[in-house]
Amino acid sequence: MIEIDNVVAGYTAEVDILKGMTLQVQRGEIVTLLGPNGCGKSTLLKSIAGFLRPRSGSIVLESKDVSQVPVHQKIQKLGLGFVPQTENVFSSLTIRENMQVGGHFMSDADCKQRMQELCTLYPVLERKFNAPASSMSGGERQILALARALMPRPRLLLLDEPSAGLSPKMLQEVFKAIVQVRDKEGVTILMVEQNAMEALRMSDRAYVLSMGTVALTGAANSLMSDPQVRELYLGGRAA
Repeated sequence: MIEIDNVVAGYTAEVDILKGMTLQVQRGEIVTLLGPNGCGKSTLLKSIAGFLRPRSGSIVLESKDVSQVPVHQKIQKLGLGFVPQTENVFSSLTIRENMQVGGHFMSDADCKQRMQELCTLYPVLERKFNAPASSMSGGERQILALARALMPRPRLLLLDEPSAGLSPKMLQEVFKAIVQVRDKEGVTILMVEQNAMEALRMSDRAYVLSMGTVALTGAANSLMSDPQVRELYLGGRAA
């Protein structure tokens, strides 16, 4: 589905945040990126999405090198969706209007049909369809952000900290919605998440990043059950 090979990228000419990043995500997987702040997780997502262009290395999406393709082309033509960590909905717009933004280049009929499909998948959207997004809870906003990104039917969805600022109850609701994206929409998901243990429970595989490279990778259940991995990388000892 997507192959990242030896990618080097950064925000200033003097500093590389990604220092030869290499990883793969297969079709239909949920893969989580873990690691401390500053290790390159969000920078990698931005590079894949096209907000930041790599200095070297390749990003191959479905056998096509998209390293230098801008974000709007990836969304419109290459089946990529992106949900940023913050400011991911328009608070003054209604749920309907937010979803229309996600489908702004779709035909009116296709946009309407897609909104109906997503409202069926996520009933909270239908219940508040004409209410402003500012009336939603944090978890509901994350579900709206997911739905907006899903409007053009992406094949790959990038999620940056979907649990940020959520209560434990709402975290479970959002993670359930993410699994639905994969199971019912057939979308491949690569996400950054600080809530390591909860993310691993819903993931197929994970990569632990350190200083701009991959420090560790493996099946999610294997990483969860390894006491040394939990203590060194995931913030706690095995029970």
